[in-house]
Amino acid sequence: MNAPDTLPSLTVRASSWAGLFDCAYRWEGIHLLKLRNVVGLRAALGTAIHAGTAVFDQSRLDGAGLTADDAAGAMVDKLRDPENEFDPARDDLTMPEAERVGLALVSKYCTDVSPRYDFVAVEMETKPLDIDCGGGVIVRLTGTMDRARIRRHGDAVGIADLKSGSAAVQKGAAVTKGHGPQIGTYELLYEHTTGQPITDDAEIIGLKTKGTPEIATGTIRNGKRVMVGTDEHPGLIEFAAEMFKTGRFYPNPKSLLCSDKYCPRHATCPFHD
Repeated sequence: MNAPDTLPSLTVRASSWAGLFDCAYRWEGIHLLKLRNVVGLRAALGTAIHAGTAVFDQSRLDGAGLTADDAAGAMVDKLRDPENEFDPARDDLTMPEAERVGLALVSKYCTDVSPRYDFVAVEMETKPLDIDCGGGVIVRLTGTMDRARIRRHGDAVGIADLKSGSAAVQKGAAVTKGHGPQIGTYELLYEHTTGQPITDDAEIIGLKTKGTPEIATGTIRNGKRVMVGTDEHPGLIEFAAEMFKTGRFYPNPKSLLCSDKYCPRHATCPFHD
């Protein structure tokens, strides 16, 4: 998988990798063609919530003693940051409503959820991981495990990834569908960076931002195996390598993100209805 003596053909953020397997055509537009994609306020709220929870969890690791109120303040600061650009017309959500939801979720997370975990890293910086796609094409994954934590459970170590959104929790459980590729990528990056194996199932911590604020969890098993494959079946990395080698990034008109709200190619894409 690694080709350390070869300069990479292109470098992409590891946190974007999962989007490649949702709609590669959309992913190419955003990450290779650099088409601009302005999000709505609900997505900006998610970014702010994650900023607040990360401040709190990092404080627990460092022994800095920050409180839930401090985390809430970090959330509000991020939400109202002028650089946190969003299109207010894209969501049925006002700034006061966003603050109310964000404050409720950050408070609940800091008080009821975070103390249940023994975190050993928050949004860990990873070593670059080079993937040899063949034909002289090397893709380098870089960056942090955005919004993810490394947690210890007894002697086992696993990924806990925070996901927010209007439907992040359904029927009392975090939605895990579609998150396997990103979890598998993070498991590979953790092992590549630390030299230590992931020994526990991964967990999604879902934070619902629409309706009554709610937090729940769900389990993802075999994320890494989905990426690297088995002796009988190829993994997603092999399919990704073929896309990078040929330059053919396949569309998925059934993607939940197939709309002008989420995809900068939507207006010119010939593949959706």
